[in-house]
Amino acid sequence: MKRYSNLFFADPLPSASVRPPLIFPSDIRVPAASKETAPNGVALYMLPADDFEVLRVTFVFRAGSAVQQVPFSASATANLLAEGTQRYTAHEIAEQLDFYGSWFDVNLDRDYVYVNFAMLSKFFRETLAVAEEILLRPVFPEEELQTYCAKRKQRLAIDRQKVDVQAREAFGAALFGPQHPYGVASDEELYDRLTRKDIERFYRTFYTAENGFVVCSGRIGEQERQAIAAIAAQLPHGAVAQPHFPAPQTVFDTCVAHAGAVQSSIRIGRLLFPRQHPDFVGMQVVATVLGGYFGSRLMQNLRERHGYTYGVVAAMVNFDRAGYLAIATQVGSEATEAALAEIYAEIERLRREPMSDDELSLVKNIMAGEMMRILDGPFGIADVTIENILCGADNGIIDANLRAIRAMTPDDVQRLAQQYLKREDLVTVVAGAIENS
Repeated sequence: MKRYSNLFFADPLPSASVRPPLIFPSDIRVPAASKETAPNGVALYMLPADDFEVLRVTFVFRAGSAVQQVPFSASATANLLAEGTQRYTAHEIAEQLDFYGSWFDVNLDRDYVYVNFAMLSKFFRETLAVAEEILLRPVFPEEELQTYCAKRKQRLAIDRQKVDVQAREAFGAALFGPQHPYGVASDEELYDRLTRKDIERFYRTFYTAENGFVVCSGRIGEQERQAIAAIAAQLPHGAVAQPHFPAPQTVFDTCVAHAGAVQSSIRIGRLLFPRQHPDFVGMQVVATVLGGYFGSRLMQNLRERHGYTYGVVAAMVNFDRAGYLAIATQVGSEATEAALAEIYAEIERLRREPMSDDELSLVKNIMAGEMMRILDGPFGIADVTIENILCGADNGIIDANLRAIRAMTPDDVQRLAQQYLKREDLVTVVAGAIENS
């Protein structure tokens, strides 16, 4: 889990010749979601925003790739939900949603599936009728499955010719081990073995009351609330998903040879901890300093000073059972070693030298600004609410995190960098035209 801020003028009509003062938020008050429970135990979280004539309903299931027993069954199940139901064909579903100006999508990560329905408030009944079919009565037509598998197999085979995809998959395997649920990258040929029975079994096992909850945002009246609750109450009972997570088997240096590549894709980072850890927010600050905004240290070094890359990013990544720091960039093959040296040097500089108060103040304001940007509107608030629920927190954690960011000192940043970014603890992956490969 995954950022906030808004800089705004004190005067709504500022003079063209006088720059108005910038006002930065000292706290963030995000409305708490009201919670109710359906008869089958499904939790429903409501975030009313009556000023908006829209409604979004998100069904969240612990049905990500980490719980699958058959490769690609999690993503196939999610992506085939709307490809035919007991009542509608895929074409009819698309026509219905389009006619009412509604929007449907599915997002999948290692741990969860997020099934989203967004609609105009005046068409909530019609849209939720289609949503009910998609969620509760999918049939996973054999023809659609075969088409899906053929396309995904081809796309994955093509993507795996790219150095950035090779580096990303190798980095996951290096951090966790190639058989770990967070590190595995299955062979695309296994799409040929995926069957309709695999999909149906995965759907019956994980799209259940015990593995899901619902978050609604926008204009939520009593009729809307009852209609959403009626769908949630129909989710069948099943076992609680209990994925097996073996101990990570970290490999610290990995090279993926790609003969003839004109660029190298670089990943550097290390396993750390999930969002609940007391140092997670502090390490978000460290990541932002290194590569979390356009003027970050790595951008200034690799792009502006040396011209090695168009961009470089650093971020904390949060899974349900783990978290890690990652730095990612692509450089010309001839600049690979030099770029690696500069990245290590910037990390070491952060460990060796306290940063200035001015630089840290800029980073704090950027992070606060990103938080406010994400929270702009009911759908953004719903996204953050979902993330907080998954982390076992309420929306009060947002203000607590902002206060923790505001309280960071240069000494805190240096201490965290010294503790967690030792050179010997860093995993390095390079995919490209490796010398002597």
